[in-house]
Amino acid sequence: MEILLALLAGIAIGLVLGFVGAGGAMLAVPILIYIFSFSPIQATTAALAVVGLAALSGSLEKFKKGEVLVKEALTISTLGLATNIYFALLAKNLDDSVITTGLALVLVIAGTSMLIKPFKAGSERQIPLFALIALSLIIGVITGLFGIGGGFIAIPILVLFYNTPMVKAAGTSLFIIFLNSTVAFFFRIESWPEVNWSLPLIMAASAILISRIAVRSASKSSPQFLKRAFAILLFAIALFTLLRTWVI
Repeated sequence: MEILLALLAGIAIGLVLGFVGAGGAMLAVPILIYIFSFSPIQATTAALAVVGLAALSGSLEKFKKGEVLVKEALTISTLGLATNIYFALLAKNLDDSVITTGLALVLVIAGTSMLIKPFKAGSERQIPLFALIALSLIIGVITGLFGIGGGFIAIPILVLFYNTPMVKAAGTSLFIIFLNSTVAFFFRIESWPEVNWSLPLIMAASAILISRIAVRSASKSSPQFLKRAFAILLFAIALFTLLRTWVI
């Protein structure tokens, strides 16, 4: 039963990453905590591996189509290294309730970002240096602390403020998620022995396969419908997380 659940979880993660370009870890972390009874630090560490591998798989498909802004992705990941590494090391010293409460808040913010309507279309513009640095540092914090790649922040900013086409924003987000997840994962090396890797590896294999299929089909889907549905799911998970942390 656990193997079947891990496969289904991987499918869900792969679909979200492939169609939306973000959000895989926001599913992976609660699934690992509440279905497979991982501790928050174990779940966030394992999610970095699962989502990082799936994001790499999806971004390879985007590379083939020329839908990844490589320079921007590398810049965002590099600028966010300081906060990513610091909070990856800090996470193991925090109380479980702090991590889960913070995760719920991030889920609410992510869900809200999915509901924002784009501004009127225009030509693509470069991101100003100040905005790029701020974006990078925030994504680094979220990745290091919660095992979340930060694509839900990158995509709306690229689409809303810089008129980046959705397909390019999603591809760039996948590459950022891979880069940031990899860095945070290796700086959590002390937590590796605490994780039972069999289930996360099954999830990763399933997510990798599905994300590649979903990326190929993403252009044929309705991005607005997908984002609204995913936002509702994130709000529900956030509420459940808060209830389990402070009430149940």
